Amino acid sequence: MRPFDFARPSSIAEAIALLDTPVTAVGNGTRALAGGTDLLTLMKADLYAPERLIDIKRLAELDNRIEEGADGLTIGALTTLAQLEEDPRVRAVFPALAEAAALAATPQLRHMATIGGNLLQRPRCWYFRNPRIPCWLKGGDDCPARPGENQLHALFDVSPCVAVHPSDPATALVALDARVRLHGAQGDRELPLAELFAPPTDDRRTETVIRGDELIVSLRIPTTPGTRSTYLKAMDRKVWAFALVGVAAVVRMDGSRIEDARIVLGGVAPVPWRAEAAERVINGADVSDEVIERAVEAALDGATPLVHNSYKIPLAKALVRRALGSLTSPGIRL
Repeated sequence: MRPFDFARPSSIAEAIALLDTPVTAVGNGTRALAGGTDLLTLMKADLYAPERLIDIKRLAELDNRIEEGADGLTIGALTTLAQLEEDPRVRAVFPALAEAAALAATPQLRHMATIGGNLLQRPRCWYFRNPRIPCWLKGGDDCPARPGENQLHALFDVSPCVAVHPSDPATALVALDARVRLHGAQGDRELPLAELFAPPTDDRRTETVIRGDELIVSLRIPTTPGTRSTYLKAMDRKVWAFALVGVAAVVRMDGSRIEDARIVLGGVAPVPWRAEAAERVINGADVSDEVIERAVEAALDGATPLVHNSYKIPLAKALVRRALGSLTSPGIRL
């Protein structure tokens, strides 16, 4: 790990000013440090070499509170994954988020990792994480995973990069229609969390549209009566692994009719992947095995597997089938 300066600002305004201050290290600059569970691994691997780290965990404007309001739940950016896993309100009203948090990383890391940092973590692609390989995402000319070892990579070809987004809670939060509040040098802005994520392009080789001078302040999840949700995850070992495929499903029922549904896949694209074709199949339909099966097939419309990851298609279909079946069962307890 290379030497760096360390700053502990007393306000979010001071932190933003430090983020906005030019430094000499090209492409590294100043980085915000909260839980550090991803940033420090990137620094140890010499993928990031910031000249300055700023500690944001003690800023009064950032917090780790989970607050219930009339229109939903507000989650502070410094809330840990362990808090989301254990909070009784999250477990009762937004089980998909609690389940996703519980399946992420190890217990030790869940007590350190903040939800803000978790959403912004970089891909776990072995080519990206290897400092000796000049992959496209790090400024190289090509994505070595495309012709290489791509067992864990994307099914949907939406970027020159085929790495997948590693966050389980992100998949659940997009399905739950969460919104994110950001604060930066240009002030506050709020947007749907789904719009924070964007496949990398030649002009923006990152997986989000957050600006370098912005911090995540909080998330807000709307409460809709009668909503059911779940998060399912397939891993290459029993626990503490990143998703081969993850599925977050949110359903609102009116008797036997599916009034509204949102289905988001993880582990299949550089961003949490909204299965809109599947949603169109089941929204407004009466529950039946035939409707669910059509939705399962539609969820993977447009998938173009790489040489070594075609197994992900039947795996994803099985998880979508299981999620929709459990949420639309007449015996389910809300």
